[in-house]
Amino acid sequence: MARAGRVCPTPGCPKVTTGGRCDTHRRQADHARGTARQRGYDHTHERRFRRAVLDRDPTCTRCHRAPSAHADHHPLSRRELVVRGLDPNDPRHGRGLCQPCHSRETAADPAQRGGWHAR
Repeated sequence: MARAGRVCPTPGCPKVTTGGRCDTHRRQADHARGTARQRGYDHTHERRFRRAVLDRDPTCTRCHRAPSAHADHHPLSRRELVVRGLDPNDPRHGRGLCQPCHSRETAADPAQRGGWHAR
C-alpha cells in the first residue's frame, strides 16, 4: 500500500513528500546540522566517552535487561555540558542505554522531540 503524500513541514513550502521534509529542505537541514565531527563526535568522543561509558555500563541502565549499545549524555545533554563549560567527553556525564531505551529517551526529550533538528 502506498503512503499518502504530505506537505513538507517547513513553513511556506508547498511540496508534497512521502514523509518528512522535501529533498531541498532535507539537504538544507543536513547542511545546517553539520557533520558528526563538527558536532563534537570525533575520535576523542569515541575513545574517552563512548568506550568508557559502555565498559562501565555493559547493561542498559534504564531497563537493566539488554546490553548497552549507546553512550547517552545524562542528565545533561552534550549541548548543555558545553554551554556550562564542562567536558562533554568525561564519562561521568554519561550512561549506557540499549537501542529501544535510547530511542524512548530521545523521543521524550523536549530538546530533541520531533527529530534532531529541534533546537
